[in-house]
Amino acid sequence: MKPQYYLGMMSGTSLDGVDVALVDFSLEPRLILSDFFLMPENLRQKLTKLIQAGETTLQNLGELDHELALLYCDCVHSFLQKYNLIPSQIEAIGCHGQTVWHSPASVFPFTMQLGDMNLLAAKTGISVIGDFRRKDMALGGQGAPLVPAFHKAVFSNANFATVVLNIGGISNVSILFPNQLVIGFDTGPGNTLLDQWIEKHQGLRYDKNGEWASKGNVNQVLLEELLNEPFFSLPAPKSTGRELFNLDWLMDKVEKASVELTALSSKMTLAPEDVQATLVELTVTSIVNALNQLQTDLPKHLLVCGGGAKNSLIMRGLHDNLLDWQVSTTTEQGFDIDYVEAAAFAWLAYCRMNNLPANLSSVTGAKRAVSLGAIFPKD
Repeated sequence: MKPQYYLGMMSGTSLDGVDVALVDFSLEPRLILSDFFLMPENLRQKLTKLIQAGETTLQNLGELDHELALLYCDCVHSFLQKYNLIPSQIEAIGCHGQTVWHSPASVFPFTMQLGDMNLLAAKTGISVIGDFRRKDMALGGQGAPLVPAFHKAVFSNANFATVVLNIGGISNVSILFPNQLVIGFDTGPGNTLLDQWIEKHQGLRYDKNGEWASKGNVNQVLLEELLNEPFFSLPAPKSTGRELFNLDWLMDKVEKASVELTALSSKMTLAPEDVQATLVELTVTSIVNALNQLQTDLPKHLLVCGGGAKNSLIMRGLHDNLLDWQVSTTTEQGFDIDYVEAAAFAWLAYCRMNNLPANLSSVTGAKRAVSLGAIFPKD
């Protein structure tokens, strides 16, 4: 049978780079090839500044939109060249774009992803599907998370109460219980605060395997202050991002905790590595608290993906606190932990090109299921 190749592209909250996944839809969705392309430091700094401040000029916004598209073009060209593929072999590209602001609960709800999809289609010679979130929001949904529908398609199992946990910049879960509506929501920060804190103090993009965090101690006063954020007690559907969980938010929490610690004892201080260790605990605790609310008599299976699956401290925390769950990774199910989200956007593109519904009302809160994304033809 002739392959039906779709490319999925994802640059996430962590701003580390672009994941690219080639998925074949000729039979069941199958991840064929994948690769990662580092985001240029200059572009990463400009995006970080934009997201952190939430303010910019129209000139800067337009230029970033163009610059991101050129990065995506370079990623596609490099991917095709590396794996001896040509544009005519690819049915379409599903490109998420780079989220710079997501505000589903404001008076005028909106979400904004940068990356000019017209430019991407024109320069690659491949039709592009983008702008996935706004149709869901137009129907009253959160516009996120979108991957649970893909998780349902590839990971659901009639014999298990399965939860797919993606620990990217933000952590999100897809709850795939047999004979029940799929539920999906963001649980809170995944790696984003860990990445921002270690960059501030160590000049590194991320804490490899949790090595720096392992040198610190969890501070309960700070942990309680972090968990005091109202987002954690909101009911699903809910979604979040760096517009909430950013360095300014963290510095405010650290300052409040430091004042409380000083009041308890002048000798009690917060070392930077203690904050890092506490942030790991925040990620774990917010996930565990969300999963502990689930009720089922079936065997429970947690499939973890995303960069957080490579952090041994986070994984150990999940194992230690979820004793009644079988904890493993999506790699064991045929989808590399680093490329599940990119594969999901290949799937979303496939659904759009075939006019298939791709959102789940039970997840996003949209009025109905629809095919998501706008088509940007190659010609």
